[in-house]
Amino acid sequence: MEIVICKTREEASRKAADMITALVRKNPKAVLGLATGSTPVLMYNELAKDVKAKKVSFRQVRSWNLDEYYGLAPTHDQSYRYFMNENLFRKIDIKLSNTHVLNGLAKDPAKECKAYEAAIRRAGGIDLQVLGIGSDGHIAFNEPGTSLNSRTSIVYLTPSTIKDNARLFFHGRLDEVPTAALSMGVGTICEARKVVLLAFGANKADAVKGMVEGGISQFCTASALQAHNDAWVFCDEAAASKLKLRKYYAWRSATKLGSR
Repeated sequence: MEIVICKTREEASRKAADMITALVRKNPKAVLGLATGSTPVLMYNELAKDVKAKKVSFRQVRSWNLDEYYGLAPTHDQSYRYFMNENLFRKIDIKLSNTHVLNGLAKDPAKECKAYEAAIRRAGGIDLQVLGIGSDGHIAFNEPGTSLNSRTSIVYLTPSTIKDNARLFFHGRLDEVPTAALSMGVGTICEARKVVLLAFGANKADAVKGMVEGGISQFCTASALQAHNDAWVFCDEAAASKLKLRKYYAWRSATKLGSR
């Protein structure tokens, strides 16, 4: 796991975007795993700038998203399909037919999740997976206590996650937020050949510390990335503030990035 510590979230987002742009330039048919939420928006804006500047094209790229609220239609303004269309897909030259998001209205969620995993395998697996991290150390909707070998499935959200997400809904009420989601599992995520995780702000400092310097545990599902052989964490100084070895991480990542 490489920790890239930047002064600002803007700088971190740009560096993460550079890694994705470099991958797609090298492999125009790359398979990307994508994330939603406020954290990756700046990075998605940087990718849109790269496309506009003709530095990269996503025409042949295929994507699979991490998760989707169960019970929300893709046209709902808080569905993750809607989010991706508005914040990335319509800003770049990717074909919408090459983008995949779990169906939140699936009548048989277990069947939907099994088919999603099968589709990823048929595509050759995910080349690069984008992640954020929850304040309790969760990735995707894999709450603390989720098996680190878990696969894509229907999951039930904790009260803290529901509370965190309520601000995004129109009235900000808890009863507006779905209580379940369809989500890639930790095991599914860790099969990606490369992982890029973004973490910003002091409220993520404990989660980042647990992920990087704590033991590998199902109580911080992001800690599973310690065992990944090509995982990159791009964070600002606030999110990295509780890391004991932050100076070493900064030196090591700068050395590795400089050698690319």
